[in-house]
Amino acid sequence: MTTQLYLHGIISLKDKRKIVKSLIERLKSRFNISISEVDHNDIKTSAVLAIALVSNDTRFVNQQLDKIIDFMRRDTRFTLGPVERETF
Repeated sequence: MTTQLYLHGIISLKDKRKIVKSLIERLKSRFNISISEVDHNDIKTSAVLAIALVSNDTRFVNQQLDKIIDFMRRDTRFTLGPVERETF
């Protein structure tokens, strides 16, 4: 899954990285996923995250991805933009 984040009121890349790093660590510990910032690294107001989750149960994967999206939507430090999901 890839997601785009829109960060508001950010004045430096340091502020952006602080938020993105915090989110990545929270998601890793809560959902046991692989996650990384994969695009917009040098843009202060935007970030693209890629998330990977491995399981032999497609239903479980979809439930976890739904929970991850809900968790991210509740975070007030950014607005969640387009989300692209792919399962196989």
